[in-house]
Amino acid sequence: MFVKQQLMHIPDGFLSFILSLILWILSGIVIFLAIRHYAKEKENQKLPLMGILAAVIFAGQMLNFTVVGGTSGHLLGAALATILVGPWEAVLVITSVVAVQAIVFQDGGLLALGANIFNMAVIGVLVSYAVYSLLSRIIKKGKWSVGIAGFLAGWLSIFVAALAAALELAVSGTSPANIAVPAMAGIHALIGIGEGLITAAALLFVAATKKELLEGSQKPKAVDASILIGGILIALVLAVLSPLASAYPDGLERVAEDLGFLSKGQGPLYTVIPDYTFPGIHDERLATIVAGVLGVVLIASVALFTHRGKKNSAQK
Repeated sequence: MFVKQQLMHIPDGFLSFILSLILWILSGIVIFLAIRHYAKEKENQKLPLMGILAAVIFAGQMLNFTVVGGTSGHLLGAALATILVGPWEAVLVITSVVAVQAIVFQDGGLLALGANIFNMAVIGVLVSYAVYSLLSRIIKKGKWSVGIAGFLAGWLSIFVAALAAALELAVSGTSPANIAVPAMAGIHALIGIGEGLITAAALLFVAATKKELLEGSQKPKAVDASILIGGILIALVLAVLSPLASAYPDGLERVAEDLGFLSKGQGPLYTVIPDYTFPGIHDERLATIVAGVLGVVLIASVALFTHRGKKNSAQK
């Protein structure tokens, strides 16, 4: 039996207006710095890879996986993006994913968008970068080193981002810290295992097939067509598989239900493709697949057209 896609991010109503505004400002500052950093890198040729990576992460996030106790988790992708393209670029990758999810798919509130970006694109990336950089110096280089470092970076990125969300709920008066923090920490410690395994598996695959990408954050290089095509195909396959996602609520929704503040969530001001279900298609599986493919194309096309524009400019 098909169950419609679960929403994944903080909706409006969970956080106070003041805190939401503060997190919008903080996120805006970091995004500005990230764009400025990228603009200064004249030889930086990561944009196509960033776009394809955003498409893969978007599609991957649609495939919620079952954890325990009627709860599901989903990919964040901050560690994967940070390791493959660098921290500043990863901020832009995750921001683009979260923004499209909120604006087009009504996943996460518009007022809460600043908080979702802050938790995932700022905290998630910062933790991933710190952990992976430290472990890369400590762990002796070998066949499994990138996988081990990637696993721990992925796990901690989920765990710390969840703690941040719990504290935001507490500051907003939605749920006391002594209740929200243990609840969010417990379930996301388990969800983080899934994040870590996905990150490790992806990095080991990259190490075996396109090892040069693991050096991309340090040595910007032109991305060849095979990587772009392969990335798009992976994203499209994940989108097609999206109806197989777990029907259980994700960690935040489960905590909100258990702690009694789920009803505080406010509906969207408008709808475009709500619940990752394309309107007008009666078969819900097909509607979800179409929505996922559209999201992949929307994000990936920006990278491809930008890449094409850069090539044309370089040839003049």
